[in-house]
Amino acid sequence: MKKITCFKAYDIRGELIEQLDESVAYRVGRAFASYLEAKSVVVGSDVRHTAKPLKLALSAGLIDGGTKVLDLGMAGTEEIYFATKHLGVDGGIEVTASHNPINYNGMKLVKAGSVPISGDSGLNAIKEIAETYSEELVESRLGFYGDNVSEQDFLAGHASVQELKLLETKAYERISCVNDYILHLCEYLNVKKLKPLKLVVNAGNGAAGHIIDALELLFSHQGVPVEFIKVHHLADGDFPNGIPNPLLVENRADTSDAVIAHKADMGIAWDGDFDRCFLFDENGDFIEGYYIVGLLAKAFLSKEQGASIIYDPRVFWNTEDIVKKAGGKPIKSKTGHAFIKERMRKEDAVYGGEMSAHHYFRDFAYCDSGMIPWLLVAELLSSSGKPLSSLVKERIALYPSSGEINYKVEDAGKTIKRIIEKFESQAEFIDKTDGIGMEFSNWRFNLRKSNTEPVIRLNVESRGDIALMQEKTELLEAMIKQS
Repeated sequence: MKKITCFKAYDIRGELIEQLDESVAYRVGRAFASYLEAKSVVVGSDVRHTAKPLKLALSAGLIDGGTKVLDLGMAGTEEIYFATKHLGVDGGIEVTASHNPINYNGMKLVKAGSVPISGDSGLNAIKEIAETYSEELVESRLGFYGDNVSEQDFLAGHASVQELKLLETKAYERISCVNDYILHLCEYLNVKKLKPLKLVVNAGNGAAGHIIDALELLFSHQGVPVEFIKVHHLADGDFPNGIPNPLLVENRADTSDAVIAHKADMGIAWDGDFDRCFLFDENGDFIEGYYIVGLLAKAFLSKEQGASIIYDPRVFWNTEDIVKKAGGKPIKSKTGHAFIKERMRKEDAVYGGEMSAHHYFRDFAYCDSGMIPWLLVAELLSSSGKPLSSLVKERIALYPSSGEINYKVEDAGKTIKRIIEKFESQAEFIDKTDGIGMEFSNWRFNLRKSNTEPVIRLNVESRGDIALMQEKTELLEAMIKQS
């Protein structure tokens, strides 16, 4: 039995060659087909050099498992989410490592209706099946679809499985859902009411560029006065401008500088598979995802009174306040896409948001999208006549936040226990939805440990007192660093 080490809690991620190669991809495909008894599955891949070789090997496994494969080509994760539901197929798989280092790749898996597959909902079972296939079987089947390539050639993007061989099986088909997907995006707003806007769009040389081009073409045909200023637009698996991860402060300057240079109304930057977008105001200032959650919640509640809004427990006072005042139902969920999506389905929530810039939409199969959020914010800019900075400035002042700060520690459990002992007698409320959350009269914090590394993550917020928020952040940081 071959042990496979790239299966994580919510997806597949691993170091190339060491943990993830074409043989593992074949195993995943065949096991996925077996577990779901899938008749048809949609696949796609991001721009990394190894994404296509892995996708072709994955497709070979799916075909050998009795599945028809519909290949979207280069696509973002949300294109897979859309196509899985739109086409009514049995599942979807995106080959992507998103914002992980360049020597990594991975896969995100969903079943019919774009319902996520995670550890407790099929991923572990798929792993167990994948490990049962013999080395001889896998090598034989990969050999049937082509010729083995060297590790160096694989890393350069050459595939053992040949697309022509897959096409010859009649169980593999190249398709496009871009037009239908673009039309669906535009259903979230009235694009004809968009006022003249100048938008900086930074694809980070990832997979977002072709969708921006398609939207630009549609807007042009419909006379929508939106101008796109494109930064690092072309897909490039070498990532010449760095791995697209706008959460890192050092990766924000190119977007910010372009906003200032072009006097743009807003800047938008995406990660590699564009399931997250990050926004910059007209001054080039980065806006924490937390405040975008409140902005979008208010936008949805203006259209659907009394709707449920899901949010994560790291920072939430701002979101909770906005939702209550807008007549909505605020519901707290454990952090993570599988938990958010499950809770949204249970509550029939119209929208869910995490401070990490994951935004989920009921009408998007309860999935996260990196395109819908900025379109909605563009609509808000048009309807309000206010710049983005003013739409969030008041909320930031009302509920200043530290942002998420990560600390490497030797013993996360011991560190968290020590902090609990220090503060629990003073806390007015203790929340254990995710990690430990403690609330006091005018400030609160959340502390949670990573599932995959010796790291704890701290978030602090206050009610209208930035100095207090900073003071408590420094206090907690000092305690954490004592460990």
